[in-house]
Amino acid sequence: MSYSDVVDAIGHTPLVRLRIGNSSAAVYAKLEMQNLFGMKDRVARQIILDARRSGLLTEGAPIIESSSGTMALGVALVGGALGHEVHIVTDPRIDPITLAKLRTLGATVHIVEQRGEGGWQGARLDLLETLMKRLPGAFWPQQYSNPQNPAAYRTLADELLNDLGPIDVLVGSVGSGGSLCGTARALRPVMPGLRVVAVDCVGSMLFGQPDVPARLQSGLGNSLMPANLDHALIDEIHWLNDREAFDAARCLAREQQLFGGNTSGSVYRVLRHLAETAASGTRIVGILPDRGDRYHDTVYGEDCWQAQGLDQLPLRDRPQRVEPGAVVDAWSHCALPAVAASGVAAEREVR
Repeated sequence: MSYSDVVDAIGHTPLVRLRIGNSSAAVYAKLEMQNLFGMKDRVARQIILDARRSGLLTEGAPIIESSSGTMALGVALVGGALGHEVHIVTDPRIDPITLAKLRTLGATVHIVEQRGEGGWQGARLDLLETLMKRLPGAFWPQQYSNPQNPAAYRTLADELLNDLGPIDVLVGSVGSGGSLCGTARALRPVMPGLRVVAVDCVGSMLFGQPDVPARLQSGLGNSLMPANLDHALIDEIHWLNDREAFDAARCLAREQQLFGGNTSGSVYRVLRHLAETAASGTRIVGILPDRGDRYHDTVYGEDCWQAQGLDQLPLRDRPQRVEPGAVVDAWSHCALPAVAASGVAAEREVR
């Protein structure tokens, strides 16, 4: 398939049927990891093109975003392709491969030195606010609150409809809330019975858990509540700890030959469980956001496992059902309507 440029090439990702033991469900993985840099390429394209159309982003004006992963790469990709100076605010958790990619793409990378009141996310937002004042006319995509983030996933929903048709269950990770909520919102009008299952990490406060900023997982979870996370769209939530997420990524590679990060692994672990317990013929789709290359020394590194004592964490082979408000330390799940969402907005207005 031919595209006019790299921005036009974003999306159009494969939908692959998975082999899940003796399950009689039809289980598919939407390989968002096959975007040029990752799933957030869609978000960067949607937000930046919309801002250019509306005049919020003028020709050649700088773009500043807070990200430690694929959103940073998406902004560097789209912003650079369209002639904008790109500034990325991140923290020490950024992996060397992503850092090398960003700098090679021409982005200026600003790394905060210590956590703020809102964890690493809060510290990054403090620095971002300083940069906005220093660079007049700069545009901030605000991935956590910009409605163009979930809107970007209308294209993903359209691809699912075109490639597969009606589905019964949609599984996805939650960080900014954009991918799962945006896809679900676009599908629900034509699939009112769609069951939406969210995947988060132990130590993330998105679904009523206490925040643990030292958690190792990246790409999902949050220390602050993003405006784009719509709890009303989600039916069930699963939490996995660091060991379970890392182990799941290794299982994804071994069992399905898909080399993903901890986010893709976590979605796969939940996807496999749902497939094993689903009625015959149930159609289940999981969104796999990230490739595994930038996790070579964490998820796939034995030294990291030993240094972090990951083998000391619980490792469940099935989730434990918990009541709303229960604090979890290993794979657990809960029906969302009864879970109280708490927290503050993840992004503040910058003047």
